[in-house]
Amino acid sequence: MPPAIEVLGVAKRYGSLEALAGVSLSVGCGEFFGLLGPNGAGKTTLISILAGLARASRGSVRIMGHDVVDNYREARRALGVVPQELVFDPFFTVRETLVFQSGYFGLRDNRAWIDEVLDNLDLTAKADTNMRALSGGMKRRVLVAQALVHKPPVIVLDEPTAGVDVELRQALWRFIRRLNRDGHTIVLTTHYLEEAEALCGRIAMLKQGRIVALDRTENLLQMHSGCQLVLRLGAALPVALEPQLAERREDGALRLALPDYAAVEGVMAALREAQVAVQEMEILQPDLEDVFVQIMNKA
Repeated sequence: MPPAIEVLGVAKRYGSLEALAGVSLSVGCGEFFGLLGPNGAGKTTLISILAGLARASRGSVRIMGHDVVDNYREARRALGVVPQELVFDPFFTVRETLVFQSGYFGLRDNRAWIDEVLDNLDLTAKADTNMRALSGGMKRRVLVAQALVHKPPVIVLDEPTAGVDVELRQALWRFIRRLNRDGHTIVLTTHYLEEAEALCGRIAMLKQGRIVALDRTENLLQMHSGCQLVLRLGAALPVALEPQLAERREDGALRLALPDYAAVEGVMAALREAQVAVQEMEILQPDLEDVFVQIMNKA
């Protein structure tokens, strides 16, 4: 079986701007894959090329083995994209929007699946409401429903939870996890790195149009080892520990960045030597946000 997504040496230029500079990656069928990077890294450009909204300056892209240029019909049928922008037709209700979207893919009677998608995204009560009357969060739910309406094997989510409430976010991830368990390949871009850490089995990080990290999530966390020590002290931090100080919190606590857990003893020894009492102490494990910052700073 071919990879769900295969990107080979893809570059994209807009005049003098190089949005992508030879990106290559492969996403296996059934993966939950994260595509992370700062604003302007090239994530949305890559998604636009996957969806056929932009054409690569060089390189090739295949969806389920179908080239997005030479076999564009098959590639489009295999892909569902939730865009970052709120794009909708103001003249239709929610249900009409999904019925028309089904028709674009040649699905004549898709009512049962539309009802299931509406239920899972908590849109049933809004099914006959005009799109113009929906809140921003509800419109984003409809965008998710549109991407899923033809049951594509590959689903790309570009910032799907931006600006939505906690309840929708939890409901959406329950539904997406279920689709992934059923065999759908999920590609996620998000600035909520805790979501990527919890959901994605592998992650690619982009910066300035290039991949600067690509590995399994647990490997990325292990490669960039270290820990953080949060202290509340009875006196000022000793000068010897200033180089390890990462943050002075507004509540008075101090956050120290340490290379490993063994370094905690050195901190405690320095505090004892300076006769500084420890009022509170907490050791934190590194998370994906810490790893992301480290990689972006090194790239």
